[in-house]
Amino acid sequence: MADFVYPGDCELTAFLLRRAAQRKEQQDSIMDETLRARAARVELLLLDVDGVLTDGSLVYSAQGDELKTFNSKDGFGLNLLQQAGVAVGIITARRSGAVARRAADLGLAHVHQGARNKVAVCREIMATAALDWSQVAYMGDDWLDMPLLTRVGLAATVADAVPEMAAHAHFVSQRPGGRGAVRELCDLIIEARGRRDALMARYLERQ
Repeated sequence: MADFVYPGDCELTAFLLRRAAQRKEQQDSIMDETLRARAARVELLLLDVDGVLTDGSLVYSAQGDELKTFNSKDGFGLNLLQQAGVAVGIITARRSGAVARRAADLGLAHVHQGARNKVAVCREIMATAALDWSQVAYMGDDWLDMPLLTRVGLAATVADAVPEMAAHAHFVSQRPGGRGAVRELCDLIIEARGRRDALMARYLERQ
């Protein structure tokens, strides 16, 4: 019988690293499936504005008007999400004519500005639409969003949110607020609902 050869330190280290990577892949797969299940139940997506639909900057004109910059990819993602049958709304503590204009352009179903109690507003929307918490997704970026974030079925935040938000979120975007973070969330929900290919086909078939 051939003598048993013990693996060297480098071989043992490589083996342990492979095992760790396999465990992480298994854990990530479980997390992905859990996240997809949450996203598949979503019938209503609600969003904060400053820091989510915008980069959080507040710019004022010489006349004192508040100016905001929105991302076209976020807008198209919200358009696709509504085509997929998911209602979309805004709940923000501030008031802005620019937000009202953007919401109108996107045809959003729910627009609530000056909302100091976001949970109460969300409950009103849910009651009207006959939805429960598991069917609601919300994306925020700061402490004001935590009471709502901790209740919804799919809690999301942006890459540049305050650090505490990630601990309460099921999904953290790779992109920052106002730079495609909302589009990532829209894509997740659309994919989880199995609507991506059908929506893509609509655009591929256009002449």
